[in-house]
Amino acid sequence: MRIVLIGPPGAGKGTQAAILSEELGIPHISTGDLFREHVTRRTPLGQEAKRYLDTGELVPDHVTGGMVRHRLQQSDTRRGFLLDGFPRTLTQARELAAMLDSTGAGLDAVVEFTAPEDIVMKRLLNRGRPDDTEDVIRHRQRVYERQTAPLLDHYADILLTVQAVGPIDEIAGRALRGLSGESVRNPRRAS
Repeated sequence: MRIVLIGPPGAGKGTQAAILSEELGIPHISTGDLFREHVTRRTPLGQEAKRYLDTGELVPDHVTGGMVRHRLQQSDTRRGFLLDGFPRTLTQARELAAMLDSTGAGLDAVVEFTAPEDIVMKRLLNRGRPDDTEDVIRHRQRVYERQTAPLLDHYADILLTVQAVGPIDEIAGRALRGLSGESVRNPRRAS
């Protein structure tokens, strides 16, 4: 299964990705992990990404896309993957589609994890990171909403929305039930 995970900061994508990856037997591919790996290994893409990361700028689409393309060419992705953090924009969604089209594959599902803003705010404030202030979190939420709204429409045919409130295992169960059984081209809501 080829799946993209989306959701606002604090919705629990990383936690859910680890569970879903294990349950489905496919690798979890996080763009944050790819950045760290390429920077640590000092690959050409990593060196280019580092220039942006060091100044706090967003890593350009062509660099992020290059890292994702390289990762999707590895043998453990043949049975599928969970992408977390890519695509974030329509441009990246088109780039991902081109990558997959070149292999004759396509996405099976896009899982959107949702949670009310007050719950997300509380989760992020409780993790205690210095940059997790209320103003910064609200700004990240607005950026997410601007970038993601077009993706939800773009992927409407394969979108599964999962309410990310409650115990972690219950949220994972909702996602797994939504992904299992029927054709993944049959969109459903898993609340």
